Amino acid sequence: MATETERKFLVKGEFKHLAVKQAEILQRYLSIDNEKTIRLRITGNEAFITIKSKPLKNSITRSEWEIPVPVSEAIEIIKICLPGKIEKTRYYVPAGKHVFEVDVFHDKNEGLIIAEIELSSEFEEFEKPAWLGEEVTGQPEYYNANLIK
Repeated sequence: MATETERKFLVKGEFKHLAVKQAEILQRYLSIDNEKTIRLRITGNEAFITIKSKPLKNSITRSEWEIPVPVSEAIEIIKICLPGKIEKTRYYVPAGKHVFEVDVFHDKNEGLIIAEIELSSEFEEFEKPAWLGEEVTGQPEYYNANLIK
């Protein structure tokens, strides 16, 4: 079983000039409930179905499985997804020995910018760049699955 341990932050300063890569992302959801989310993501010429469990008790770690699918099939799967979508540009910004994934949201979430960092454990230390703002880890209103509403 794969796991994900990530922390999320709002962004308060300029970061784009530090990015080493960027990607346009479209996300749709097949299922959203209290126990799991099942997401479809298309990024350029790649597509994935991702299954995420709710975080483990008193934790920011959760189970995660990412399954590649052909983009042509992902376009067909969109037809059975739940209403709503996430459109965002993701910037990859190195900081110390980590890379932050900074999502600039578009469409209904225009103006929202969230930085995520994946860690090897909940207690792993990491460099906090000056552009990093308030931590929003665990706050449901900042889960992508809730931003489609």
